[in-house]
Amino acid sequence: MISYLQVENLKKSFGDLVLFEGITFGVDQDQKVALVAKNGTGKTSLLNIIAGKDSQDEGKITFRRDLRIGFLEQNPDLNADNSIIDEVFHSSEDIKQAIVDYNNAIAADNKDQLSKAMDKMDHLQAWDFDVKVKQILSILRIDQYNQKIGTLSGGEKKRVALASVLIDEPDLLLLDEPTNHLDLDMIEWLENHLKNKRCTLLMVTHDRFFLDRVCNEIIEMDNSQIFTYKGNYTYFIKKREERLLAEEAQVEKAKNILRKEEDWMRRMPKARSHKAKYRIDNYYQLKDVASSGRTEDEMRINVQSSRMGKKVIEIENLSKSFGEQTILKDFSYKFIRGEKVGIVGDNGTGKSTFLNLITERIQADSGSIDIGKTIVFGYYRQEGIQFKPDQRVIDAVQEISEVVTLGDGRQMGVKEFLNFFLFPFDMHYTPIAKLSGGEKRRLYLVTVLMRKPNFLILDEPTNDLDIMTLAVLEEYLTTFDGCVIVVSHDRFFMDQVVDHLFVFRGNGVVKDFPGNYSQYREWLTQIEKQEKREQKSVKSDDPKQKEKKQDKPKTKLTFKEKSEFEQLEKDIAELESEKTQLESEISSGTLSSDDLISKSNRVGEIMKLLDEKENRWLELSEFA
Repeated sequence: MISYLQVENLKKSFGDLVLFEGITFGVDQDQKVALVAKNGTGKTSLLNIIAGKDSQDEGKITFRRDLRIGFLEQNPDLNADNSIIDEVFHSSEDIKQAIVDYNNAIAADNKDQLSKAMDKMDHLQAWDFDVKVKQILSILRIDQYNQKIGTLSGGEKKRVALASVLIDEPDLLLLDEPTNHLDLDMIEWLENHLKNKRCTLLMVTHDRFFLDRVCNEIIEMDNSQIFTYKGNYTYFIKKREERLLAEEAQVEKAKNILRKEEDWMRRMPKARSHKAKYRIDNYYQLKDVASSGRTEDEMRINVQSSRMGKKVIEIENLSKSFGEQTILKDFSYKFIRGEKVGIVGDNGTGKSTFLNLITERIQADSGSIDIGKTIVFGYYRQEGIQFKPDQRVIDAVQEISEVVTLGDGRQMGVKEFLNFFLFPFDMHYTPIAKLSGGEKRRLYLVTVLMRKPNFLILDEPTNDLDIMTLAVLEEYLTTFDGCVIVVSHDRFFMDQVVDHLFVFRGNGVVKDFPGNYSQYREWLTQIEKQEKREQKSVKSDDPKQKEKKQDKPKTKLTFKEKSEFEQLEKDIAELESEKTQLESEISSGTLSSDDLISKSNRVGEIMKLLDEKENRWLELSEFA
């Protein structure tokens, strides 16, 4: 294998805080490597150092000679005054200049300059560059080439930066959270592009589907050590668990032997032989191993939510437009307790507007939203919150409360509560400005949950959170008694948390899909396959038959089928609610044996009914 990158004994610190030290690893040609670690361990800092945006305190970084590097930063620094096309070309100044020289030579009708310009275009393979630029921009849904960078949204800037990096086709791609701010279609396109393209990459991402399908090696930074796993994310999870169990067993074994050796050390005479000295050295080695166990706490979420009454949120014929753009049209829905809804749809179809409508941050054009008196919203916004300048970690939480009530009713001071979220006492007085991006998001989550919400709205909650934190958050949400609405591009997170989806199709149309994201994608794939089969069938027919089929209008639901379709949506929601309630009662441990058997049988009946109704819903939804 040809070595592209070699990192040796790297160290980086900020004052007394050591981010990492002794970091050593390599990346070879065609490897697709992901860097995994907890928030605050310096993943972004490490990428910045490798990309030459920052410097290390100690250690050495070696690249293969003449290696071309492309770096997608987590928050790209673009020139606000540039147009989109200028910003993209800016990453390829040599090619841009070659195209300019070629056009100038043609305009001046200068044969000598034209010959030189053509040679340069050949050397840089610049002939189709303009076409390639516009193709990638088109794929990334960027078509206003002359629009100023300063007028773009965060997601649009990320796509422009991504286009700039991909167009150059560098030898080594460095990607820091490449899926942040991209919608699901864009993520799947990028996933397929990187998976199928022969390229070498080193990236940091929390997107576990992306990791699983793109990467062939995982590098884990843990306790200032590097662990390498030759496989994808699924392989990493399995082998990491095996490693942790082996470490734990080794520590336990050392502790058992150490107890005997400590007794010998106390009883040993002062006159020590050479053999005794060897045993003493071994004793201290055992002591090091026995004390090397994992001492860091795992993040725990155990927060009490406010009591929720029977009425949650009832929406009737809600409509909202901005000028000629229709966001919602006659949308109606009744939320029930314990419901967990995912929201998907292209950028600009109204997902965030919908969240602001139900929290009454903006007003609808028509329709009504009736919110139950007991509802307490917890709104985790994509943009986070702005902490005050020089505000400390402890200040941010003490502004909300000095005491937090846990799920079991116990009360805890906020300092101890912060430890639950991996903010130890020595971090409480740290200025928030010095926290990593992931630590700021985790602190924001603390401030949301402290208010005891019973209706959680999470807008892109996975951005900047590490994989370990996401796993804990997922576990908490699946057992959360209240309601949850999630807008997320993280497909793994959606699959773990949500029961069904609101699919925003644009032009005010919202469809309720009874399943998680993977099931939705599978359904879409089946629809696409069916459409291709129908198109193929039309092409294979004789001209007269083909003309008939083309003239035949698309099949619509009959009045009876439309009524059935609407009733199915209501039936599925009610069955899901009943199933959730029954499962809660079964797991409570308070039922008699007869009730337990009866309710367990009912759960089985409900699951069978759900399968039947969901299959029928899928059949009808094709023409809804």
